Amino acid sequence: MSSQKSIFITGGGSGIGRAIAQHFAARGWLVGIADRNTVGLEETKALLPEGQCYTYTFDVTNRAGWDVALSDFARHSGGGINVIANNAGLPSGGPLSEVSHEELDLLLDVNLRAVFYGAKAGYQYLKAAAPDACLLNTASAAAIYGMANQSVYGATKAGVKSLTESLDAEWAPAGIKVRSLMPSFIDTPLLKQPPNRSRNTPIRDAVVKAGLEFTPVEVVAEEAWKAVHGNKVHRLVGKTARKLARVAKWFPGKLRDRARTLAEAHERSEGRAALD
Repeated sequence: MSSQKSIFITGGGSGIGRAIAQHFAARGWLVGIADRNTVGLEETKALLPEGQCYTYTFDVTNRAGWDVALSDFARHSGGGINVIANNAGLPSGGPLSEVSHEELDLLLDVNLRAVFYGAKAGYQYLKAAAPDACLLNTASAAAIYGMANQSVYGATKAGVKSLTESLDAEWAPAGIKVRSLMPSFIDTPLLKQPPNRSRNTPIRDAVVKAGLEFTPVEVVAEEAWKAVHGNKVHRLVGKTARKLARVAKWFPGKLRDRARTLAEAHERSEGRAALD
């Protein structure tokens, strides 16, 4: 097996995935990046040292796409893959009543089902690289406590959190660590989208209006490095995520009240919109 370490990252065409690719490549790792966006992949590749990156255009909900991409990347990495970063995901928000069945199915497929696909397809390559191997899943601070208008997104990320814990125990005998990143709001291109198709306001605008902080993608990438090399199963990323975890542990009633306040605020804004 090659002495050069390797990492395969989904969602590598922008945002967190691009930042992780840059962080690991700068430390000499061979990088494989996957995305549906070919242009984004080439932009990421151009930012990395020459000869250290392979690109794969496929949809993470396509099981065959996983098999083809990982098999090819493993050929370049010497047979095993040290880290597989299940990072691709979609944002979503708004009351469940606003979310179409199409949006619901897509979010479940990309944010949860595809993470299982990546884990199953990647196991053999991680095992070949063990004990220096890690499955790294991008969860979210939304998995800490369910909030109004985040039912689908939060549920998918809570599923990723649970999967991470289960596989960390299940794969330990094979020498594979399983870790998750749990960031709060990260200023990536995904936040330029509206929370669902019934709304036009970008998610980023709502975050700014709420006065919440953004965590730079470079910080997430550094936490990814720490996750791969550390012992914590979950890594909270950003002030908002850490604060949310503390409140959830010691004052869960406050979060319940906060969730209801958010729901009531949404209803009031909907009422004003209807009057306008």
